[in-house]
Amino acid sequence: MSTEQKPKTIDPGPLDGADANGDGHISAEELEMHMEFKRKELEDADAQRDAMRKMTWFALFGMLLYPAIILITTILGQDKAAQLISDIAPTYFVSISVLVAAFFGADAVKGKTPSKK
Repeated sequence: MSTEQKPKTIDPGPLDGADANGDGHISAEELEMHMEFKRKELEDADAQRDAMRKMTWFALFGMLLYPAIILITTILGQDKAAQLISDIAPTYFVSISVLVAAFFGADAVKGKTPSKK
């Protein structure tokens, strides 16, 4: 029975870029720094998904409530206000749609580019 310890090995892929000083050895500090960086990447991706979800819901509610606001102003006898709101409706709907499409399109393009490690 041998008392020698075998050297620990690791697959090359998961820790690419963890050797910050390039000496061929990943120290505990370098490993911790690498893990913190990966944790921050996950938090950022989660925050971006949350922002996209909130923006989408905000746009959806705005597009659904816009006709209701026109109806309410008409019922309250504010015909001039209803007319003004109705006049800008096409611009509102197009601009909100373009904003959401641009945000999702930029995210899709960013997702297809190879990540830098």
